[in-house]
Amino acid sequence: MLKFAANISWLYAELPLKERFEAAARDGFKAVEMLSPYVLPKAELAAMLKANGLAMVLINAPPGGDEATSIASAWASPRRGSACLPGCQAEFRRGVAIALDYAQALACPRVHVMAGIVPAGLAGDALRAIEPLYISNLTYAAAEAAKVGVDVLIEPINARDIPGFFLNRQAQAHDIVRQIGAPNLKVQMDLYHCQVAEGDVAMKLRHYLPGGKVGHLQIAGVPGRNEPDVCELNYPYLFSVLEALGYDGWIGAEYAPVRGAQPGATAEGLGWFRAAGLQQGTPAAR
Repeated sequence: MLKFAANISWLYAELPLKERFEAAARDGFKAVEMLSPYVLPKAELAAMLKANGLAMVLINAPPGGDEATSIASAWASPRRGSACLPGCQAEFRRGVAIALDYAQALACPRVHVMAGIVPAGLAGDALRAIEPLYISNLTYAAAEAAKVGVDVLIEPINARDIPGFFLNRQAQAHDIVRQIGAPNLKVQMDLYHCQVAEGDVAMKLRHYLPGGKVGHLQIAGVPGRNEPDVCELNYPYLFSVLEALGYDGWIGAEYAPVRGAQPGATAEGLGWFRAAGLQQGTPAAR
């Protein structure tokens, strides 16, 4: 049976962050994922997870900054990661350390490291140096994460949503993972981004999942990034493909409910979740 995690940075927008854990559990989720846990103390987050019987299955590393206020400012800015940015290696490494500290405290087995936006105006040798820098930073992150049993994930993101983002396509991400060769470096495959950037989603699932280098999936409707049953993608079919392939990882529900922050908006849009069947995974499932 497929296992779904609620992305509480996107879902339950009508509620304060601290109340979203209880709401997700009440709606039947056994796991959550979160863009930026750094807005709350680790101990408080761990207590909320335990109180609601939830597992934290994915967090993002900071896109910039090195403490709560500067990390929040980085999220609020157009910046989307520092892994490919020249001159930011020290900041990147501090962010990795913070992310791994939180991952351990929350028993979270995965950290997503965003590539970042290629600086405008780069040309020649400076532009060609972006990929080696990205690979060097990821090699460092994977080595540090391996020490504490955490996977590092990289995610191709479509250029319509984030123009200039360094990593856009599945083949590009898998080639980088292959070059680095770290067992704990994997691809976070968001089917929304995959459809917008390149399409042919079912065939890409069939091609990449058997290789064991897809560490996490995420879903949203296309083109509006709303509920998975409000879109051009046939998610019931894609879910059947995942089951046929024996996918046993988590699937993050990372979308904006059509009804936005109106009361009950997320819960009322979970028809797709009920149709797929409430997952039977336990909070300890990794």
